[in-house]
Parts: sequence; C-alpha cells; structure tokens
Amino acid sequence: MSEINLTQNEETNVEKYAFEPIKGYPMLNWKGKRPFRSTQFYPAQLKETHGEPVNGWLNKIFWGDNLQVMSHLLKEYRGKIKLIYIDPPFDSKADYKKTITLNGASANNNYTSFEEKQYTDIWSNDDYLQFMYERLMLMKELLSIDGSIWVHCDWRKSHHLRSILDEIFGPDCFKAQITWRTMTSSGYKGKKSLGRSHADILYYSKSENNYIYNPTYTQMSKGMLERYKHEDEDGRKFKDSYLGDVTPKTVENLKRDNKLYITSNGGYRIKHYLDEAKGTLVDDVWTDISPENSQSKAQTGYPTQKPEKLLERIIKIASNPDDIVFDCFMGSGTTQTAALKLGRKFLGNDINLGSIQTVTKRLLSLTKEIENNGGKLDDTPEDCEKLYTGLSIYNVNNYEIFRNQVEAKRVILEALETQEIKTNTIFDGEKDGRMVKVMPVNRIATKADLNNLITDFDYKLFEKRQQEHPNQPVERILLVCMGHAPDLAAALEQEAGYKLDVEVVDILRDKSNLEFRRDAEADISIEDGQLVIKNFYPLNLLQKLSIMKENVKDWHELVESVMIDWNYDGAVIEPSIVDIPGKNKFVEGTYKVPEEAGTIRVKITDLLSESLEVSVENV
Repeated sequence: MSEINLTQNEETNVEKYAFEPIKGYPMLNWKGKRPFRSTQFYPAQLKETHGEPVNGWLNKIFWGDNLQVMSHLLKEYRGKIKLIYIDPPFDSKADYKKTITLNGASANNNYTSFEEKQYTDIWSNDDYLQFMYERLMLMKELLSIDGSIWVHCDWRKSHHLRSILDEIFGPDCFKAQITWRTMTSSGYKGKKSLGRSHADILYYSKSENNYIYNPTYTQMSKGMLERYKHEDEDGRKFKDSYLGDVTPKTVENLKRDNKLYITSNGGYRIKHYLDEAKGTLVDDVWTDISPENSQSKAQTGYPTQKPEKLLERIIKIASNPDDIVFDCFMGSGTTQTAALKLGRKFLGNDINLGSIQTVTKRLLSLTKEIENNGGKLDDTPEDCEKLYTGLSIYNVNNYEIFRNQVEAKRVILEALETQEIKTNTIFDGEKDGRMVKVMPVNRIATKADLNNLITDFDYKLFEKRQQEHPNQPVERILLVCMGHAPDLAAALEQEAGYKLDVEVVDILRDKSNLEFRRDAEADISIEDGQLVIKNFYPLNLLQKLSIMKENVKDWHELVESVMIDWNYDGAVIEPSIVDIPGKNKFVEGTYKVPEEAGTIRVKITDLLSESLEVSVENV
C-alpha cells in the first residue's frame, strides 16, 4: 500500500478512517490485546483565541482524551505532522497531582474517572499496553512520510514500548534509543542494585530512509579543544589527521585551500581548522542537558516538567522551521514552548485541565516577551523567518461536560426533568411515560452500545404486554445521546424482536445549555468605567483547603489568572485582557472598560486551574 502523503489543503474522508496495515513483527502480546484498525471523528469546540494568525496559522491546544483528539485531527492533519514527541505515563505507580498551599493549608487537584487514571500514571500492565498501542497507531497515521516520533520512557516500559513501536512502524524504522543522563548520582548507595540515572527516548521514523534528520552539534570538550594544537602562519589553530590514499588532484586541491599539512618527516596530513569546526556531533548518549529543577526560571510547578534544551535538541534534529510539531501528553507545555521559540507550528493536547491552564499561561507569557522584543527572541535561530504566536484553545467531544460520566449523567437527568426509578436497573429514569436510558456521554452512541440494553430487557414482561395489547408497543423508550448513529432507534426496535416506540434525543443539539453546578462564585460589577472583581470564592478549592469563604481575607491569593473579552460573541472568548501575574504577585482585579465594550466575559482561574466564566452587560 502506498504511503499517505496529503497536500496542505486535503482532508481525510471522515467516513473512512481505516488505518494503514502495521508491520506486525515482532509482535508483543498481552491479555486483552485488541486490534485497532479504524476510529471515528469526534467534533471539537473552539473556546478561546489569543492573538492573530501568522501566515494563516493558529497554534492549537486541545483539552480531552487524546484518543478522541487524534481521531479529530485525522480529518485535517493525517500525514502532515513532521514530529511527534510524547512523554507518556510510564506505569510507574507515581501519583502526579498539583499541590498548592495557602495560609498553612494545602490541597491537591485530583480528577475522576478516566482523566484521573491517565494523569496519575497508575495502571495495570495490560491496560497500559493497550492504551499505548491504540494511541501509537493514531500517531503513525498523523505523521508525514518524512516525519518521526520520539517516545520518552524509562526502564519500566522501554522494552515493551520498543516492541510495540517495532510492530507498528517496523524494526527498520528504528533510528536510535537515546540515553539521557538525568542525574549524576543515582541514590543507590548501600543497596544491592545498580543505580538508575537515565531516561530513554525511543526514536522511530515513518519511513525507513526518507525522513528529516538535521545533524546537531554540541560544544567541544576541553580535551577535544586541546587536539587543535597546531597553528598556521596566520595563527589559525588546527588539528591534523591521516591523509590516506588520495589522487594527485586531491592533493592539489588541499594545497590550494591550505588544508595540506606537511609533517617534520615530510609526510602529508590533512588540516582541520578550529574556526571551521561545528562542534561535537550529537550521538545517542546525552549527558549535557540537566533536568528541570526548582530554581529554574522556566519552572511551572507542573510535575514531570522536562527542560527546554531537551526538546529544542529533538525539534532541531527532526524538523525544520514552519513544520508542525505535536505532543498529546503535553503536561507543562515544554514541547510547545520550544516549538514556538524555534519557528515551528504546533498542536498540543492533554486530558488534564491543569495542563491546559499551565500551558496557556506559559505560552501567553512567552508571546508577550516576543512582542516586547520586536517579534523575535535574542536566541531565535537565523533560519526562522517568523514565530507562530497565535493560539486557539479547543475542547474535543465537549470534554468539559462529559469528562466525569457519573456527574454528566446526573446533570442530564436533572436537565430533562427525569423522574428517578430506584428499583429499575435497566433504565435511568422516566419522563412523560417513556423509560429513559442515557447512552455513553463521552462519545457518539453506536449500535454496539445497545447490546447491554437489549440483553437486559424484561422479555417476559414484553410478552405479557404484547398479548394484552397486540397493536401497541410493549415499551416507550427515550434514548439520550451525545450524537448518535442515524439508525440507532431502528436498530433497537429490530434487535429487540418486539414492537418498541423509540425516541432519540441529542443532548448537545436539543439541550445545548446544559451546565454543571458551579464550583465558584464571584462578585463582579462595573463602577465608574471600571470592571471590578470585588470577591471570588472558588468553593471547590476552599473545600479542599478546609477554609470557609467567610474566612478568605484576600481573594487575590486564590487566583492564578484573569482573562477578559470586552465583546463576547456568546461562544468563543477572545481576551483583550490577560492578567497573569508573576511569582509572588497578584492579579490586579480592576480593569478599565473600553467605550465600545458590549457583553463582557470574565474568566477567573483559581490555583487548582479550575475556572469560572461570568458574563457582565456593559449598560
């Protein structure tokens, strides 16, 4: 099968997401391994935009399950991404949570359902392997023919991930296993074990030979510099090497370029000038990049943050300016930050809300620095003509509503004014004489989702009702879906074998105003031409800190950022005010309202990265 190589304007047919056949050997097996040959399209919802497009491009960040996000991206970006770097969970049993401290009290930001499972890095081995298998399949589809993937891992999973990568990409597409020295002391003194002081980065290309590779060099060591011990008449330092068997013409060329060195015994050697040396070529052992530390200016406080120098090296090796770089486990956003500085376009994704807020804050601060510096940075590479500073924030599959499936179901049932039936284990409630069944709330419902319902039907009751009223349906059912297959109702009626009256409600279309209970309150008003935030109470944060809102002396201490759109269109926030204070500083809280302001949208984000959005009318 020919490799996929789409032009910039082509889109993948959303009805035919069949994947390229994988190489298949060697093959790693695990309990519950399932083939993954296709996926479906998941819609995205634009929530925020910052800045203007550069040459028609806005960088994009997506909040949601990366399986759904990558399925969404297939439509536009299949075969177009040049570099994918991921730092996925390692199955390390580590529990990564954002911790904050206020007035001596501390709180963790934890998440429920699948979001917690993905972010906290706590999985059974087989679930982990299936999880990575499916996502690596999607990443291969997104890569361009000359693209590559770099997978950050450690000793726990590097052997498993390499086997999966061999199966998907093929062993011939393996390019390197980078050893990155992460500490100088392993901390294993006195233990009966070799210390562990490095991480692994697995490097695979999409094709065997046609892939982007830019040789990269580091500064020479003192020992290497000492080898340039000779000097020319003009003082240029050089080292020499054996000439070998060469033609007379080569000798003449070397003489002409002053590259021929005649030794004291009359032998010929080649000169290598120090001022022409590029440095030491980077190989697969990296000992010159230190891990992120608490004193770093780039430190975000986000767990597992990687140093920018590490991502800068990878991006320089495997991509060129204007290429698209993608990271779907973006964490603190180091990949996106490095890509922006190097003139690359980027896509980013994380399932954790804290990541979305951290990355947005980091990128907006960097963009402000770029704007204040005339559009570039002091260390912007010479081959970068422009930096792509525009940014858009999306949810995929309405993730802000449906990440907590239990909570989402409760809200849906309340919004539909459904009567609870505690004794019924098949249906979720009753409304207007119809039995209500809420289908999966984190994706589009398909015929396969009807299987459990069909299996659990009370067929004895159906038979009795049919005998009593042969011409009437044995049950009236309301299926509540977040998008659904067009033949869902007909499929249920056909498979049940009895006459049913089935109605399908699309809650995104028919109940677009569904809202969760708010975990924050704010007192905002307009006074004398100023928008004033008088008080802000993030109730979830205060509850975790065991602080009553009456005891909050200064709400500013609870706030991470304030963004304001002076003319909100009812759908997408386009902030004109982005108030992100530096360390040990607070947001202003008072902002001058422009004369042309209309509906004002205020977004306040607390220290746990949870946000409250409020609209204020400028009358």
